[in-house]
Order: sequence, then structure tokens, then C-alpha cells
Amino acid sequence: MILRIGTRGSRLALAQSEWVRAKVKARHPDVKVELVRITTKGDKILDSPLSKIGSKGLFVKEIEDALFRKEVDIAVHSMKDLPTELPDYLHLPIFPEREDPHDALISIESRTLGDLPEGSSIGTSSLRRSAQLLHLRSDLDVVPLRGNVDTRLRKLESGNLQAIILAVAGLRRLGLSAKISQIFSLDELLPAIGQGALGLELRKDDEKVWELLRFLNHETTEATIKAERAFLKELGGGCQVPIAAYGRLYGDGLILKGIVAELDGTRVLRDGVRGERDKPEDIGVTLAERLLSAGADQILERIYQSSEA
Repeated sequence: MILRIGTRGSRLALAQSEWVRAKVKARHPDVKVELVRITTKGDKILDSPLSKIGSKGLFVKEIEDALFRKEVDIAVHSMKDLPTELPDYLHLPIFPEREDPHDALISIESRTLGDLPEGSSIGTSSLRRSAQLLHLRSDLDVVPLRGNVDTRLRKLESGNLQAIILAVAGLRRLGLSAKISQIFSLDELLPAIGQGALGLELRKDDEKVWELLRFLNHETTEATIKAERAFLKELGGGCQVPIAAYGRLYGDGLILKGIVAELDGTRVLRDGVRGERDKPEDIGVTLAERLLSAGADQILERIYQSSEA
């Protein structure tokens, strides 16, 4: 049997897909696993912030199209890139164990956020990170930054930036943990929905591949990611909105914390909900409803109106 994995061509995406290939080969040594590199729209447009492109699925649509055409058998995604709505013919049944979900600061001279001089320039492509950073330090100059991990590190080293923000998970997967100057706590920077987690997307009618890969599913990761994605879906959010959430299990329950923030960080609405771990979507919806009733609806309306202007 040949299993073809659809993946983006970045070093991080390939590292993630190579990890899946190694796991499959170890479990099913008789299966030949091939990586098929696919260039997505998000990989092509590098001169605009993600929030300005205004399209969901920037890093997944072309891979999903290849799945539909049966050019690949499985897609390996970073969960934070995956829209909450999937095509009717595809599903997301497998969630490997999550990596570290935190955000990391990488700075010149290994300074922490508190040590950076007033007015320092920090690069990030994420409105979620930008809003929370400005909430912590309104004096910062947050600069839009696109490109893969290596590209962003080179831009930092060029001297025009004092620091950049990247996901701890990606740095670890690339063996770059030594570059981290500071790991933010969840109270400082709440992560993107699904940050640190992978999702394996398959065709619904391909039960053979599902059975082959079922061993990779991690139930704890599945429950927490479903809660986070239900939260995002209820808010109608995407990359153009400062929304963050993180779920974790405690005993037989699940706690989900989330935020909705103003773009300039002047207001950050934060709340948390506890519930039954076997009903993760209900927890996500409940948290979204609580934040909406607390004023998140007004924040989101303003942001969407400004993005359409």
C-alpha cells in the first residue's frame, strides 16, 4: 500500500509531515509513505498581512483540492491554519498529541519583553499576538511580519526589529528552542485556536486510511481542540480577528479559557468555562456566548466593519 501525504513545502510543514510518516512506518512497516508538496495561496502571497488578504483556508485549500482529486490520501495541517468549516467530502478524525501551545519571544541579545527598550519594534503576523502585546506594553511598535520561521529569523537578524514572536511548538519541531528568549505564560499571551496541534484531514469515504491512522489520535488533544474550534466557530472568527483560546483537561472535566480583544489592545475580554470533557463543543459555544454578552459582539462588529472598508 502507498500512502500519500499532502503537505505544504515549508521546513516546518515538512518536519510535521515527516513526523507523521515516521509514526506510520513504525506502526505499519509494509506501507510506503510518500510526501507530496503542495503550494498554497498563503505561501504565494508574502507581501500582505494575513488579516488583509481576507480569505479563510489560505494554507489548506489547495491541499484539500488534491484530497478531493485523490492525488493525496491524507493532509497534515497545523490546526491553527484550518478553518472551522470543512468541505462536505472531508473530515478531521485524527488529532495527534499536542506540542507546547505557548508563544515565544525571540529577541536581540536574548532580552525578555520587560527588558526591551521603549518603542521597540516587534514582528508578528498575528493580530491575536499584536493585541495582547499592546495590552501588556502600549509603547511597542508592532510590525507585520510574514514568511516561514527561517525567513522571520533572518528579518530579526537584519537589525530592523528588536524581537519577533513565534510559536514554541514550531521552534521545537525545527530544533530551534535555543533561540527562545522568553516563553509567555497563558495569562500574558493566550495562544491561537489549535496552536501546537496537528490535524489529519481525510476523505470521508476512505475508511481504509482512517483505520490505518486511527492509532495516532490523542483523545485529550481531540477534546480540547474541539472545544477551542467550537468557540472560534461560534464567534465567526478568522485570522483577521484577535481571538484566542486554550483548553485543558482536569479529571473528568475540561476548562476552556478565551479572549476577544480590541486591535490596539486597549480592551481584552477574558473568561473561562468548565464542563464535561465528553461535550467539548458545548463548552466552546458557552464560552463564546458569555464573551459576546460581555461586549465581544461590539468589538467583532467594529473589526469586521473596518476590514471591509
